[in-house]
Amino acid sequence: MFPPSSMLFLWFSFLYVTSSMADPHSLNYHTTSNSIYDVLLAHGLPKGLLPKGVRDYEFDVDTGRFLVFLDRECNAMFENQLHYETNVSGILSYGKIGALSGISAQDLFLWFPVKGIRVDVPSSGVIYFDVGVVFKQFSQSLFETPPVCVPNPKSQHRKIGNQFVQSGSVKMA
Repeated sequence: MFPPSSMLFLWFSFLYVTSSMADPHSLNYHTTSNSIYDVLLAHGLPKGLLPKGVRDYEFDVDTGRFLVFLDRECNAMFENQLHYETNVSGILSYGKIGALSGISAQDLFLWFPVKGIRVDVPSSGVIYFDVGVVFKQFSQSLFETPPVCVPNPKSQHRKIGNQFVQSGSVKMA
């Protein structure tokens, strides 16, 4: 049998080794040297998918799950207008964002939640937004730089079911 002092040493050695084997991402999701824009680029996506004004983010390298914190809700104009909530989340894989929440796209006077974004072939220059009923196709060059996001009063959007309706766009009889 081992003397008590060597048992204590073995116990602390075991704890040290097992704690050093723990998942390093369980406490820190990202390093301060990287930005969420760098993470998007590393996954084959343009950094302009998210607007300027990102306050902080979390990214789990193992699962691809991310959460972005914006300064405020805002809108950005591309070919269509996009609405960003204060928190945007999803799951990143190469060339794709799935299970996306926090972004809505305007088509005519209706707002549709964007459920996913994908780039099939990076050289094609085309990016697709999944808005539930269809995939909206955009030129990837529109998203090269993070857009300025203009504050938008909540009174301009009203959510009906899973859709946002711009105030004043629907008239009741």
